[in-house]
Amino acid sequence: MLDLNFFSVHFSVDIGSNFDALRAIKKKLDDPRRFLRDWNKGDPCTRSWTGVICFAAPLADGYLHVQELQMLSKNLSGTLAPELGLLSYMKILDFMWNKMSGSIPKEIGNIKSLELLLLNGNQLTGPLPDELGYLPKLDRIQIDQNKISGPLPKSFANLNKTKHFHMNNNSISGSIPPELSRLPSLVHFLLDNNNLTGSLPPEFSQMPKLLILQLDNNNFEGSEIPASYGNRTTLLKLSLRNCSLRGPVPDLSNIPQLGYIDLSWNQLSGPIPSNRLSANMTTIDLSHNNLTGPIPDNFSGLPFLQRLSLENNLLSGSVPSTIWQNVTISGAKKLVLDFQKNLLTNISSTFNPPANVTIMLQGNPVCSSSNFLNIGQFCRSQDAEDRPDLTNPENTCPTLGCPTDQNFEYVPKSPAPCFCVAPIRVGYRLKSPGLSSFPSYVVPFEEYLTSGLKLNLYQLKINSYLWEEGPRLKMSLNLYPRFFNNSGNISRVFNDSELLRIRGMFTGWNIPDSDIFGPYELLNFTLLPPYAPVLQSSKSGINTGAVVGIVLGSIAGAVIVSAIITILILRKYTNRYHAVSRKRQMSSIPIKIEGVKGFSFEEMVLATNNFSSSSQVGQGGYGKVYKGVLADGTLVAIKRAQEGSLQGEKEFYTEIELLSRVHHRNLVSLLGYCNEEGEQMLVYEFMPNGTLRDHLSAKFKDPLSFAMRLRIALASAKGILYLHTEADPPIFHRDIKATNILLDTKFTAKVADFGLSRLAPVADGEGTVPAHVSTVVKGTPGYLDPEYFLTHKLTDKSDVYSLGIVFLELLTGMHPISHGKNIAREVNIAYQSGMFFSIIDNKMGSYPSECVEQFVTLALRCCQDETDKRPSMAEVVRELENIWRITPESDSIPSESMTTDSDKVDTTPNSSSAAMNPFVSSDVSGSNLVSGVVPSIKPR
Repeated sequence: MLDLNFFSVHFSVDIGSNFDALRAIKKKLDDPRRFLRDWNKGDPCTRSWTGVICFAAPLADGYLHVQELQMLSKNLSGTLAPELGLLSYMKILDFMWNKMSGSIPKEIGNIKSLELLLLNGNQLTGPLPDELGYLPKLDRIQIDQNKISGPLPKSFANLNKTKHFHMNNNSISGSIPPELSRLPSLVHFLLDNNNLTGSLPPEFSQMPKLLILQLDNNNFEGSEIPASYGNRTTLLKLSLRNCSLRGPVPDLSNIPQLGYIDLSWNQLSGPIPSNRLSANMTTIDLSHNNLTGPIPDNFSGLPFLQRLSLENNLLSGSVPSTIWQNVTISGAKKLVLDFQKNLLTNISSTFNPPANVTIMLQGNPVCSSSNFLNIGQFCRSQDAEDRPDLTNPENTCPTLGCPTDQNFEYVPKSPAPCFCVAPIRVGYRLKSPGLSSFPSYVVPFEEYLTSGLKLNLYQLKINSYLWEEGPRLKMSLNLYPRFFNNSGNISRVFNDSELLRIRGMFTGWNIPDSDIFGPYELLNFTLLPPYAPVLQSSKSGINTGAVVGIVLGSIAGAVIVSAIITILILRKYTNRYHAVSRKRQMSSIPIKIEGVKGFSFEEMVLATNNFSSSSQVGQGGYGKVYKGVLADGTLVAIKRAQEGSLQGEKEFYTEIELLSRVHHRNLVSLLGYCNEEGEQMLVYEFMPNGTLRDHLSAKFKDPLSFAMRLRIALASAKGILYLHTEADPPIFHRDIKATNILLDTKFTAKVADFGLSRLAPVADGEGTVPAHVSTVVKGTPGYLDPEYFLTHKLTDKSDVYSLGIVFLELLTGMHPISHGKNIAREVNIAYQSGMFFSIIDNKMGSYPSECVEQFVTLALRCCQDETDKRPSMAEVVRELENIWRITPESDSIPSESMTTDSDKVDTTPNSSSAAMNPFVSSDVSGSNLVSGVVPSIKPR
């Protein structure tokens, strides 16, 4: 058995231990992009191994030792080796944003010098080792966004110098040990999105320096928020969203710097405390509780307030106008007041809010009163999204004056006009910001970050920002070189020492935390040409003579060893040659399609933070889907094929070429593709509200009303009708399902994923058009047309059947196949027995029974086993339009699906559309639309 204590004792007197430990660590790693290819060349401290940073001079024992292991975003997988514990002088261990699995080795507890333990953004499992609780110098432990399970070790109460516990987004369970309240230095306690139970420790009110307590999305089993939390005088942010908490809202008026409160989605009851809150308040969210009584006056006169959400409570009385009347709201500042779904009956006499105040009153009795004409605009659904507004000075510089193909660009706010430089591109995130709207804080943030980095204001550009779940604020930043460097010369690139300094500021957490912006994290630090792709470690302090002696003494042995290694490599290379060459051939044919952008692999890496797990939003048989931000700030969805599912070059080309031809408001748009380095990726517009299936499941707590479901059905049908009748040539989708119907910010439905689509049949030599396409059966079980499955004959009616299954999902919330039961059969049995309303989705709320009955009748017609008994897609659209017109709620929902006079086309059998596309079923059954025509889908 390996005696780790023996090695840790002897490491300081054995210079080879650096090499031995690191080589053992590398053996446990999978390094597909070969970042660590230099980890076999001499001593790590004299040959500058990638990611290995040694002390600049020998320590007291006369030897060099590893000070930092920097493995940020290197696409590494594998496990963390126990031999990490042999690097006993190390201060920073950084494996952030990789794909590491397995457990955290307990041997890390041997590194008594460790200050930063950074393992977030991986796939680590297992419990937290007790040994980590005995690291006397540990300042920060970041294990967030992994799969860590088990309880919080009580030994962590010994971490007297630890300031930051970042453990959110794991599966940590059990109660929070009250012993942790003894931690004298802790400022950030982030354990949201775990499986914590028990109750909130009252002892936490005794922590002397605690600034942020964030425990959202845990289950504290109906316990109360300790009243003593109101005495936690250092607190800046208290976030306990969705924690199964009961009892009253605590009085937090005695916390002088408190700026952010989120107690939403609990079962808190009673009145809201009326004592005046801190003047620093930016965000107050008490929504989705059982609070009663009036809205108190203590919300007025808060100068920095951005959002007050009291939605879905039992609050009564009047809507107070004092909230916005006593504060100055100008410039980029906005105030959102969400009072929806309460019992508010009155409005103040001076109800005239300024334009940058958004008030939401929908679902209150006041909206049905005589005052509706005056306040109607506040009783409708409103968009209060925090959108980027990052305007830069107009670029009047010559287009060809800056070589953008070499990653140079103009500095937007440079003191010298048209100053062309090579920037550093940085992925950056605020992990727990104390604000809910960013535009009014853009300038303070720029001042904060440039001051912390010791840069000038013009050296920073915020390319884009995006609110993520948490809420966390993700940014794409550019950092530019100074106009004059330290020598007084004009500089267009950063020198190596400045690159190392700036990266060290981020990775060493040397930028002070801000009260308003909270803790931050580095997501990526990307150096495109002309910079080296990977920064090597800093040079050690060993003298040149010693290095020369070591090199000369090693040459003889190296010649013999290299000869042996060469033979082995040649043998291995011969075996792998054919596999590698096959992979490279995939990118041998250049793809160029007009109107579709080709992205580089590097751009995809930047957009997705090196395909980090935090960017992943979906996964299917084809591969994974990532949310990404392009360099220009465009939010996109990137579908990346996994290696086993890569298509041939011609098939990949065909799919892109097919998607480039369909343009419609109810079809997800293809923006581009990537076909480099053996990778196949498609870049689509991003749909922030996810899939229809997500909203029919328990994943989202705000259910879809009947009117919203009907609108989604209509939009989906119109998108498919466009594919059948107006795409050139027409297309059969072949994989319509709830997970392929995506929703944008306004819940407009768009059909996605054309990976299985087929072109409709074309005329043969005699001009005859076949009625079907003969093809191998592909699709998703539960949605497959039974006749297509038996005959292999694909028609437009196959899409009708699949959409009919989606309609049944919309009505019942059920899955197509569940516990061996088929949704079409179950709904048909209930319908025939007159019991259909018993299986309607109860999350839908109230609904018009006549409309629902017509909708289910249409859905069951679409799901007939025999093709000829199903309606055409044109008839489906017409029937849905008719149902929409008689739906009472339809006038309260903005419908981009409604037909206009300029958006119609005749679809009777004799129409020009039918003649142009004779393969499309034309059984419109004689009855016309209300308008006499069926809506068409015009390209955008």
